[in-house]
Amino acid sequence: MIIFKEFSFEAAHRLPHVPPGHKCERLHGHSFRVEVHAQGKVDAKGWVMDFYDIRSAFEPLLEQLDHRYLNDIPGLENPTSEVLAVWICERLPVWCSKIVVRETCTSGCEYVPGH
Repeated sequence: MIIFKEFSFEAAHRLPHVPPGHKCERLHGHSFRVEVHAQGKVDAKGWVMDFYDIRSAFEPLLEQLDHRYLNDIPGLENPTSEVLAVWICERLPVWCSKIVVRETCTSGCEYVPGH
């Protein structure tokens, strides 16, 4: 069974490693959406884990990301969606089975640890 909880935050960034003149080289912002997934067996209570536990684990990260300039956060100096997904997953407990980051309605990435 796979469960997930979705979060959103606003943040600004720029991508320092794109070719000169690329529009993402300039400072801009996104309304990011993040899904935090957990996978496991359904227990005797009828769930994989409490959604509250996912929220509690993500809240400190949300505080670091929301309404921030991502490039200033250690580990996010090149804050692509891919880098952000790995950064988030590495800071969550071992039960994190997948992170989905959407920076627009039509663009995003999925990170599955170990793949």
